[in-house]
Amino acid sequence: MGGNHICGKSLKDRIPLVWVRSRPHHQGMTTADTPQDLTGKLLIAMPGMGDPRFEHTVVFLCAHSDEGAMGLIVNKRVPAIALDDLLGQLEIATGDGSHGHAVHFGGPVEGARGFVLHSGDAPDYPGTLQVDKGFAMTATRDILVDIARGDGPDNTLAALGYSGWGPGQLENELRQNAWLTVDADTAIVFDPDDRSKWVRALKSLGIDPLVLSSDGGSA
Repeated sequence: MGGNHICGKSLKDRIPLVWVRSRPHHQGMTTADTPQDLTGKLLIAMPGMGDPRFEHTVVFLCAHSDEGAMGLIVNKRVPAIALDDLLGQLEIATGDGSHGHAVHFGGPVEGARGFVLHSGDAPDYPGTLQVDKGFAMTATRDILVDIARGDGPDNTLAALGYSGWGPGQLENELRQNAWLTVDADTAIVFDPDDRSKWVRALKSLGIDPLVLSSDGGSA
């Protein structure tokens, strides 16, 4: 299942280092376009996929190409860790902008690596991956400092770790009906009510979660 394999080298190189202090080597990153490019889409886990780490998850795909895919789970939190705790470990002063914010479990790959998924209204941070007009991802300390000060993007989601797929792996899982896909909605992705995201994502496709749960054992 997604997360057991790190993306191909070229795709992995476009993922910036965790909370780097200086300007990353890779700048002006863009996502690759492919005929079946799912960049910027949501993956909705089907019942019965067999991997408890992804049970009832919603994953935002930050990058997808023939080299693999990378995404962040947006509806699972890291237990007992708040954003203020993370800022304290990084020696960043907390502030009104960070109080009460959760830290999400982005996926099982490189759990010490941090990312901020955010709305596209952010300043031009070094190393930002501009997913599309509505979403971007940044992994430098700059954005954490701004969030704590209350100067960050309008919508943010901090995560540790990510979900990665090697070449063809995600496509194979889609063929096996492990995932449904839908356009990403900021109202779902950035909602603090993580428990409702899976149901709301399904309903955005016109799918009744109760019916899906009863029919999805062979997904």
